[in-house]
Amino acid sequence: MRVTYLESAAILVEDEQTSILCDPWLVDGAYYGSWAHYPEPEFDPEDFNDVDYIYISHIHPDHFDPDTLERMDADIPVLIHDYRWDYLHDAIAALGFDVIELSHGERTPLEGDMHINVLAADGCDPERCGNYFGCTWYDDDAEEPGSTQVDSMAVIDNGEQTVVNTNDVPFSIAESVCRTVADEYGTVDLLCHQYSAAQFYPQAVTDYGHEKKLRERDRVIREKHERALEFIDIFEPRYYMPFAGEYVLTGDLAHLNEYTANPPREEALEFFTDAVDPDDHECVFLNSGEHIDLETGERSAPFEPADPDAKRRYIEEELASRSFEYEADPMPTLSELQAYVPYAYESLEEKRERIGYGTETTVLISLVDDVYLELSMNGGGYRYVSDPRPVEYDGYVKLEVDARLVKRLFEGPHSAYWADAKIGSHLGVQKEPDIYERGLYLCLGSFHTHGYDVPVEADATVSAKATQD
Repeated sequence: MRVTYLESAAILVEDEQTSILCDPWLVDGAYYGSWAHYPEPEFDPEDFNDVDYIYISHIHPDHFDPDTLERMDADIPVLIHDYRWDYLHDAIAALGFDVIELSHGERTPLEGDMHINVLAADGCDPERCGNYFGCTWYDDDAEEPGSTQVDSMAVIDNGEQTVVNTNDVPFSIAESVCRTVADEYGTVDLLCHQYSAAQFYPQAVTDYGHEKKLRERDRVIREKHERALEFIDIFEPRYYMPFAGEYVLTGDLAHLNEYTANPPREEALEFFTDAVDPDDHECVFLNSGEHIDLETGERSAPFEPADPDAKRRYIEEELASRSFEYEADPMPTLSELQAYVPYAYESLEEKRERIGYGTETTVLISLVDDVYLELSMNGGGYRYVSDPRPVEYDGYVKLEVDARLVKRLFEGPHSAYWADAKIGSHLGVQKEPDIYERGLYLCLGSFHTHGYDVPVEADATVSAKATQD
């Protein structure tokens, strides 16, 4: 069996009989245009139309990329976990693919000797997912327990070699699943695990200065590296390949690249080779398009670090000039945005009450003309304020967002999704106290009008509410 590294979490696992393309994000533009690759890929999605299967771990755009799949042969079967909800299944099926949902923890035969076992990150135990979000909730309407997480991991084997692909699964809820896999499979030839941070922090925090962003960047990198060591300790693989969450910001966000918790791969290699005895577990970094033979350990080519000056020039000369999808939209008026708010607030309240979450933290969302939406997260309603002063709040999260993206977010996940906008660094975030309230962002994900019939324009009297008390 051999494994080829492509981009970020995209790898190709194959033996003489069967090939599986995993999480193919192969073209630039994920997260509404803000994420790109470096170096630029030297292959096209069409180059992989001869694979036997595609495995997609979860719905995040750097794993499920519609732009990539639209350029591929829809006759290739796509393997996913059988999630409690069908959002991933339906999104892939809408592109014309045959989607095969695999139950948690079942080793499934494919072509030849190849097998795949797709496991939910939370082990199909919704209480673990609930505890992770701090909400102790689960879906009472489910006929049987199922995963309420968005992530999955895969174990791929051909009876001789075994690859464990954990992609983005959070160790904090996946530890028990990982231990089960380690016990059942024994020897793991290659572990593929995340080592960098695919998130908005710290680069999108607007009230951090240069030095603090650098300190927080380095702290997050260290934290992600150390968490990766826990996966290595559990699986004790012959080889391990740090991957996933590798990206470069484009457009108006390109200046934030120095603050993202995505270290140069050679620095990560140095950390892992210092932290893990290479005689016990060998770290594998591959350049895009190169592979490792798991039987012999041979690489198709030695790893060559990227030239930092060439990368800087590429960002400045190519990526920084790119635009985001929503920047082609007309700029909405205040009344257009206000028309969505009552319906979106009703949706948010339904979610907040269902999971039993509340906080005194106020959410402030920029609209237009220095007007912000002031949003209660404990049932206190909403209002519009002009140029809000943070000192007036006991706690707040202030989100600076392009009004064109706000309109898409209000329209709902079919246009834009809050979590993806945040991960894509499109939301400038300021918060006090300086803590991450996971439940707040979970509820904010439901602040949209999908399923409602929203009038095009709000009544003119609504705009008069935009006042500062």
